[in-house]
Amino acid sequence: MSKKRNRNIIIGVIVAIIVVAIGWFSFGPKPNNQKSSNHVVTVGIVSETKPKQDIWKHVAATAKKKYGVTVKIKNFTDYTQPNKAVKNGDIDLNAFQHYAFLDAWNKSNHGGVVAIGRTEINPIRLYSKKYHKLSDLPDGATIAVPNDASNESRALFVLKNAGLITLPKGKKLPTVADIVKNPKKLKVKEVAADQCGRVIDSVDAAVVNNDFARPAGLGKKQTIFIEPVNKDSLKWVNIICARKGEEKKKDYLAVVKAYQTEETKRLDKKYYGDMQKTAWDIKF
Repeated sequence: MSKKRNRNIIIGVIVAIIVVAIGWFSFGPKPNNQKSSNHVVTVGIVSETKPKQDIWKHVAATAKKKYGVTVKIKNFTDYTQPNKAVKNGDIDLNAFQHYAFLDAWNKSNHGGVVAIGRTEINPIRLYSKKYHKLSDLPDGATIAVPNDASNESRALFVLKNAGLITLPKGKKLPTVADIVKNPKKLKVKEVAADQCGRVIDSVDAAVVNNDFARPAGLGKKQTIFIEPVNKDSLKWVNIICARKGEEKKKDYLAVVKAYQTEETKRLDKKYYGDMQKTAWDIKF
């Protein structure tokens, strides 16, 4: 065998080794650090409205650009599923509830979900079609409030902050039976949350959740008091939540940072006006 032929064989073997090596590094298994570069976080929400979609599109774009995190949104149709999904590991985060709802859910479901960041608060209102000012409410007036534990206590705090009643200190979820002082002898009528707006014509005033106010034709004209943002309202701040034990994950906290931006504030103001306020930088 000639030297020239031996040289050609050696060169051919070297070329083949290089080709195989290139193929391995291009298409073969990736090192662990390359695998971990694919950061995807799935967030569960309960809304398909355009404002929510636009806000979360902005959050997703910011998370991708600034932190290399891909945010995927999963829509749920009711409030019973997102916490279960987080606890079971079906999704990573959710953003649909306030502190009071989370506390009640954890008590009923043996915990497992924790808050990792604030988003916004939706102040609720006391409405009336009979009176134009809070001071016009007569003694003995009938006021409708929601009858479920979370919403009823929130409505009572609205009446307390309006100066109409006094509640016991330290009581987290007070009911009508807990009212300490009622100087105007108001009749507080408990009805289903979705009925508070519908009974407005048969009562003097009603505390109505925002979800039910607009369908009932209630707006600024009928508003006689707005829930203030203070220490009483902290429990009604909406939050981003994660599975317990995972609240410090870097990618999850990146989603929170991507939400808590000036652009989110701008979009929130654009779509909701004074019906909603961003709450991550409010001091309670």
